[in-house]
Amino acid sequence: MKEKVIEAYDKLAGDYERHVDSQSGHNAYYERPAMIHLLPANMEQMTVLDAGCAAGWYTEQFLKRGARVTAVDLSPAMVEACKRRVGNEATVFACDITEELPFEDEAFDLIVSSLTLHYIEDWAPTFREFQRVLKPGGSLIYSVHHPFMDVKHFDRQDYFARELLTEVWNKPESGPVEVSFYRRPIQEIINLTSSRFRIDQLIEPQPSLADKDNPEAKEWMAKWFDRLMTNPHFLIVRANKS
Repeated sequence: MKEKVIEAYDKLAGDYERHVDSQSGHNAYYERPAMIHLLPANMEQMTVLDAGCAAGWYTEQFLKRGARVTAVDLSPAMVEACKRRVGNEATVFACDITEELPFEDEAFDLIVSSLTLHYIEDWAPTFREFQRVLKPGGSLIYSVHHPFMDVKHFDRQDYFARELLTEVWNKPESGPVEVSFYRRPIQEIINLTSSRFRIDQLIEPQPSLADKDNPEAKEWMAKWFDRLMTNPHFLIVRANKS
């Protein structure tokens, strides 16, 4: 599975670097606003781990708010894209978050993982490491595919199964790319998280009315606004380390 993820996202790196910010409404006008709403406006003196940084959009946002940022991704091509975006302002390197992390205990105030964990079958080792490297009182914020969305989209019959799903994404630069990820029920998501952290918020985002009049979002909103107001596509969890 790791090799599949690396292969897919190395191919997608150019699209993430040059197109996702402006052309992917699910990122720009749906997932990102909901995630950013959970962050403090001033992140001065905060140490942040961007766990699954892709081309570095979140890394850049943390830097703009004053944080000291370490960004990691499994895909070497995504790591290079992130480095081009933020230069030497953040520490950026390839890292597998399913394995022991190369950080001291209690190194970070905040871990953010955007649309990454659904590529991992077993979350237990990752959450164990996240707990270890978070400071007491630190926060974990992550987003994943909503199980409800995957059940409907893929017409699955067993909601309670953890299963590997595959679809083809057709992007401007990469062309068709096969992407695989794991679907699991909400109870598994919540129980795995609460085994290591205290859950603070569970969010099923909806599009913002404030973006509905944005000229850049007009086409995407026309297609997706009503659907996403009644059918969640992603799930966001904010949890804290005691």
